[in-house]
Amino acid sequence: MDPTLIIKRYYAPDSQAYTALMAHSEYVVEKALKAARHVKHLNPDTRFIEEAGMLHDIGIVQTHAPKMGCFGEHPYICHGYLGREMVEKAGFPKHALVCERHVGVGLSVSDIRKQKLPLPVRDMRPVTLEEQIIGYADKYYSKSKGKFGKQKSLKKIRRQLKKIKKDYVVQFDRWIELFE
Repeated sequence: MDPTLIIKRYYAPDSQAYTALMAHSEYVVEKALKAARHVKHLNPDTRFIEEAGMLHDIGIVQTHAPKMGCFGEHPYICHGYLGREMVEKAGFPKHALVCERHVGVGLSVSDIRKQKLPLPVRDMRPVTLEEQIIGYADKYYSKSKGKFGKQKSLKKIRRQLKKIKKDYVVQFDRWIELFE
Protein backbone atom coordinates (compact mmCIF):
# COMPACT_ATOMS: atom_id res chain seq x y z
CA MET A 1 0.00 0.00 0.00
CA ASP A 2 1.39 3.37 -1.04
CA PRO A 3 -0.43 6.22 0.74
CA THR A 4 1.04 8.77 -1.69
CA LEU A 5 -0.90 7.21 -4.57
CA ILE A 6 -4.16 7.69 -2.66
CA ILE A 7 -3.23 11.24 -1.72
CA LYS A 8 -2.44 12.12 -5.36
CA ARG A 9 -5.98 11.11 -6.36
CA TYR A 10 -7.22 14.18 -4.49
CA TYR A 11 -4.26 16.59 -4.39
CA ALA A 12 -2.16 18.18 -7.10
CA PRO A 13 1.46 17.54 -6.08
CA ASP A 14 2.40 21.17 -6.76
CA SER A 15 -0.43 22.57 -4.59
CA GLN A 16 -0.15 24.32 -1.24
CA ALA A 17 -2.60 21.78 0.25
CA TYR A 18 -0.42 18.85 -0.86
CA THR A 19 2.69 20.48 0.63
CA ALA A 20 0.90 21.15 3.94
CA LEU A 21 -0.54 17.63 4.14
CA MET A 22 2.69 15.84 3.26
CA ALA A 23 4.94 17.91 5.53
CA HIS A 24 2.58 17.58 8.49
CA SER A 25 2.03 13.87 7.94
CA GLU A 26 5.73 13.09 7.67
CA TYR A 27 6.39 14.75 11.03
CA VAL A 28 3.42 12.97 12.59
CA VAL A 29 4.67 9.61 11.31
CA GLU A 30 8.15 10.29 12.70
CA LYS A 31 6.71 11.17 16.14
CA ALA A 32 4.31 8.21 16.01
CA LEU A 33 7.10 5.74 15.26
CA LYS A 34 9.09 7.13 18.17
CA ALA A 35 6.03 6.64 20.42
CA ALA A 36 5.62 3.09 19.07
CA ARG A 37 9.18 2.28 20.15
CA HIS A 38 8.24 3.27 23.71
CA VAL A 39 5.50 0.63 23.71
CA LYS A 40 7.36 -2.00 21.71
CA HIS A 41 6.21 -4.60 24.24
CA LEU A 42 2.60 -3.99 23.05
CA ASN A 43 3.59 -4.91 19.47
CA PRO A 44 2.35 -1.86 17.58
CA ASP A 45 2.07 -2.37 13.82
CA THR A 46 4.67 0.14 12.63
CA ARG A 47 3.97 -0.41 8.94
CA PHE A 48 0.31 0.41 9.54
CA ILE A 49 1.34 3.49 11.57
CA GLU A 50 3.47 4.72 8.65
CA GLU A 51 0.66 4.23 6.12
CA ALA A 52 -2.24 5.50 8.21
CA GLY A 53 -0.13 8.35 9.58
CA MET A 54 0.40 9.64 6.06
CA LEU A 55 -3.34 9.42 5.34
CA HIS A 56 -4.83 10.66 8.62
CA ASP A 57 -5.50 14.23 7.38
CA ILE A 58 -6.35 13.47 3.74
CA GLY A 59 -9.85 14.93 4.26
CA ILE A 60 -8.61 18.51 4.70
CA VAL A 61 -8.88 19.01 0.93
CA GLN A 62 -12.68 18.94 1.25
CA THR A 63 -12.73 21.60 3.98
CA HIS A 64 -12.61 25.37 3.85
CA ALA A 65 -9.12 26.10 5.16
CA PRO A 66 -7.69 28.68 2.74
CA LYS A 67 -4.51 29.22 4.80
CA MET A 68 -3.62 25.61 3.94
CA GLY A 69 -4.75 25.92 0.33
CA CYS A 70 -7.99 23.99 0.92
CA PHE A 71 -11.13 25.45 -0.62
CA GLY A 72 -13.77 22.81 0.05
CA GLU A 73 -17.26 23.44 1.34
CA HIS A 74 -17.07 21.74 4.74
CA PRO A 75 -15.91 23.13 8.10
CA TYR A 76 -12.43 21.97 9.12
CA ILE A 77 -13.79 19.79 11.95
CA CYS A 78 -15.25 17.53 9.24
CA HIS A 79 -11.89 16.51 7.79
CA GLY A 80 -11.77 13.32 9.86
CA TYR A 81 -14.98 11.71 8.70
CA LEU A 82 -14.46 13.03 5.15
CA GLY A 83 -11.01 11.44 5.13
CA ARG A 84 -12.55 8.21 6.35
CA GLU A 85 -14.90 8.19 3.36
CA MET A 86 -12.03 8.88 0.95
CA VAL A 87 -9.79 6.14 2.32
CA GLU A 88 -12.64 3.63 2.55
CA LYS A 89 -13.37 4.33 -1.11
CA ALA A 90 -9.74 3.42 -1.83
CA GLY A 91 -10.32 0.07 -0.11
CA PHE A 92 -8.55 0.56 3.22
CA PRO A 93 -11.20 0.51 5.98
CA LYS A 94 -8.79 0.19 8.93
CA HIS A 95 -6.69 3.11 7.71
CA ALA A 96 -9.90 5.06 7.18
CA LEU A 97 -10.84 4.73 10.85
CA VAL A 98 -7.63 6.53 11.80
CA CYS A 99 -8.75 9.52 9.72
CA GLU A 100 -12.02 9.73 11.63
CA ARG A 101 -10.69 8.93 15.09
CA HIS A 102 -7.65 11.24 15.33
CA VAL A 103 -9.54 14.55 15.63
CA GLY A 104 -8.87 16.14 19.01
CA VAL A 105 -8.27 13.15 21.24
CA GLY A 106 -11.30 11.50 19.67
CA LEU A 107 -14.92 12.57 19.79
CA SER A 108 -17.67 10.75 21.65
CA VAL A 109 -21.34 10.78 20.68
CA SER A 110 -21.89 13.00 23.72
CA ASP A 111 -19.17 15.45 22.58
CA ILE A 112 -20.70 15.68 19.11
CA ARG A 113 -24.19 16.30 20.49
CA LYS A 114 -23.25 18.71 23.30
CA GLN A 115 -20.97 20.78 21.07
CA LYS A 116 -23.47 20.58 18.19
CA LEU A 117 -20.69 19.59 15.82
CA PRO A 118 -21.52 19.18 12.11
CA LEU A 119 -20.51 15.52 12.19
CA PRO A 120 -22.21 12.16 11.92
CA VAL A 121 -23.40 11.22 15.40
CA ARG A 122 -21.23 8.19 16.16
CA ASP A 123 -18.30 7.36 18.40
CA MET A 124 -15.13 8.74 16.85
CA ARG A 125 -12.67 7.93 19.62
CA PRO A 126 -9.47 5.98 18.89
CA VAL A 127 -9.79 2.30 19.75
CA THR A 128 -6.62 0.53 18.66
CA LEU A 129 -3.12 1.19 19.93
CA GLU A 130 -2.10 2.43 16.48
CA GLU A 131 -5.05 4.87 16.33
CA GLN A 132 -4.06 6.25 19.73
CA ILE A 133 -0.42 6.62 18.72
CA ILE A 134 -1.28 8.57 15.57
CA GLY A 135 -3.82 10.74 17.43
CA TYR A 136 -1.20 11.50 20.08
CA ALA A 137 1.54 12.33 17.56
CA ASP A 138 -0.79 14.54 15.52
CA LYS A 139 -1.22 16.99 18.38
CA TYR A 140 2.42 18.07 18.16
CA TYR A 141 2.47 19.50 14.62
CA SER A 142 0.66 22.20 12.69
CA LYS A 143 -0.21 22.25 9.01
CA SER A 144 0.24 26.02 8.87
CA LYS A 145 2.81 27.35 6.43
CA GLY A 146 5.97 28.33 8.26
CA LYS A 147 5.24 25.99 11.17
CA PHE A 148 6.04 22.67 9.51
CA GLY A 149 8.30 20.60 11.70
CA LYS A 150 8.13 22.94 14.67
CA GLN A 151 6.98 20.78 17.55
CA LYS A 152 4.38 22.42 19.79
CA SER A 153 5.11 22.59 23.49
CA LEU A 154 3.09 20.45 25.88
CA LYS A 155 1.78 23.66 27.43
CA LYS A 156 0.44 24.85 24.08
CA ILE A 157 -1.14 21.49 23.25
CA ARG A 158 -2.83 21.33 26.64
CA ARG A 159 -4.09 24.91 26.28
CA GLN A 160 -5.55 24.16 22.83
CA LEU A 161 -7.25 20.98 24.06
CA LYS A 162 -8.55 22.64 27.23
CA LYS A 163 -10.29 25.33 25.13
CA ILE A 164 -12.38 22.57 23.58
CA LYS A 165 -12.97 20.39 26.63
CA LYS A 166 -11.07 19.97 29.90
CA ASP A 167 -11.31 16.15 29.72
CA TYR A 168 -9.32 16.18 26.48
CA VAL A 169 -6.24 17.23 28.45
CA VAL A 170 -6.71 14.26 30.77
CA GLN A 171 -6.73 11.88 27.78
CA PHE A 172 -3.71 13.55 26.22
CA ASP A 173 -1.80 13.28 29.51
CA ARG A 174 -2.59 9.54 29.60
CA TRP A 175 -1.04 9.26 26.16
CA ILE A 176 2.07 11.15 27.33
CA GLU A 177 2.51 8.67 30.19
CA LEU A 178 2.16 5.75 27.81
CA PHE A 179 4.10 6.97 24.77
CA GLU A 180 6.96 9.04 26.20
